[in-house]
Amino acid sequence: MQYSSGRVGRGTLAGFLLAGVLGAVGLALFLRHAESGLMGRIATLIAGRSTSFNTSVPAVVERIQSLNRLETVVYSLDSVVEGDRTNPVLPDILAGDKLLMVVHGQSIAGIDLAKLKPEDVRIEGADQRSIRVNLPPSEIFVTTLDNGKTRVYARTTGLLVPADQNLESDTRTKAQQQLQEAALSDGILDAARKNARATISALLFSFGFQHVEVT
Repeated sequence: MQYSSGRVGRGTLAGFLLAGVLGAVGLALFLRHAESGLMGRIATLIAGRSTSFNTSVPAVVERIQSLNRLETVVYSLDSVVEGDRTNPVLPDILAGDKLLMVVHGQSIAGIDLAKLKPEDVRIEGADQRSIRVNLPPSEIFVTTLDNGKTRVYARTTGLLVPADQNLESDTRTKAQQQLQEAALSDGILDAARKNARATISALLFSFGFQHVEVT
């Protein structure tokens, strides 16, 4: 009977020790990751420490600029583009050259954060925890065609003329222009700015700012 009681005591002691270790680990993790807001204030009371942030304008501008060209929207399009060469005198059946090209491409848009200037950032409030950022204009970085999915679908050449060797490359250039115009028409720049505002806002909150306005 006494032997049985001794086993229970040792098991209880081991349980207390395990609970203590787990509690200490949990507290350490909490103190390490609690940096702002209510959790940060609780951590300060427990550990007697305070969290400091470099909220100077030059530091914030430098960290945002480090993102460089922030790509926020990829616009993809499949279409059929026509290219042609015509003769002002002879009909197409004799002197024309036409092709239909199936194209697949994309436009990538975003904001070049390297263009952000110190005057575009304002830090306010007695505690320096409010910030306003005016982002540079959104822009299309690049428009490209996917060569693996772009091909000539059909071509007809007049009986009296050879096929124009430059027609395919000229049609590709035309397809890129049409793709970019379609992206602009569908509001790619507005979408790029909206997504960039959300990304930069999240970044600024992670810096420790409590009130963030990004335009």
